[in-house]
Amino acid sequence: MQTTKLKCSIGVMAHNEENNISIVLNTLLLQRLKTVEIDEIIVISSGSTDNTNTIVQSLSEKNDKIKLFTQKERRGKSSAINLFLLKAKNDILVLVSADVIPGSNTVENLVTPFNNSTIGMTGGRIIPANESTDFVGFSVNLLWKLHHKMSVFKPKLGEMVAFRKVFDSIPRESAVDEASIEALITKAGLRCMYVADAVIHNQGPQILEDFIKQRKRIATGHLWLKNNQNYNVTSNSVSLLIGLYLQECVENPKDIIYITGTAKLEIYCRFLGWFDYYIRQSNPYIWEMIKR
Repeated sequence: MQTTKLKCSIGVMAHNEENNISIVLNTLLLQRLKTVEIDEIIVISSGSTDNTNTIVQSLSEKNDKIKLFTQKERRGKSSAINLFLLKAKNDILVLVSADVIPGSNTVENLVTPFNNSTIGMTGGRIIPANESTDFVGFSVNLLWKLHHKMSVFKPKLGEMVAFRKVFDSIPRESAVDEASIEALITKAGLRCMYVADAVIHNQGPQILEDFIKQRKRIATGHLWLKNNQNYNVTSNSVSLLIGLYLQECVENPKDIIYITGTAKLEIYCRFLGWFDYYIRQSNPYIWEMIKR
């Protein structure tokens, strides 16, 4: 007896991603699937001025699963996600940033847990493409390593997630969209689940200026989230972070200078985020793209 497959809609959020959009879409089309069916792949191109739309349109003519919707102006990722929520026809949704590359089994691994009715959201493990040979590359890899460790303890999901469509929209002003979805899923009484074998490859910041901009923006977004959705992400647990820092120093004493430098830089970025949110009253939900 054949089990009914779990159907999902995939949303790819893009802004000027001509260099990666065909890679991510072809990777999604070639996913290894057993119990899951990708019913549609919806690309939301928000204010793109490069060849992103042309590339997606060309691919959609070859495969009718791919659908393109555009926003003339860039209104922020949360606005693009809300358009995806409006257009998607399935109850299980997969959200992908156009600048990542999923592993070959990632969609299967993210969606299969929804056979359990208590699961409302899943997220995978991010593996950065950055080399650890310089300080910024080391810091990017360390932060995602710690993200993995804390998510095993208590899920914090990002970059590529799957979730049940139990809400019609997320706050448009949220600069931390996946965390806002976490908040809504939790409020609905459902569980979030970290799936370590659902691998997502990404490229983190490569220069210090971009690293600081990104971490500051995320810190500001988490403060907005706490104040507007009454939700505190796992990475805001000071005791957990101190424990992970000490563990990293004990396990990798040869890297203690870079580990400590990353910790100090993160504290500095969080202070900048605090200053932006509370003093400057800024909330960068439409953010400047980092250099790649």
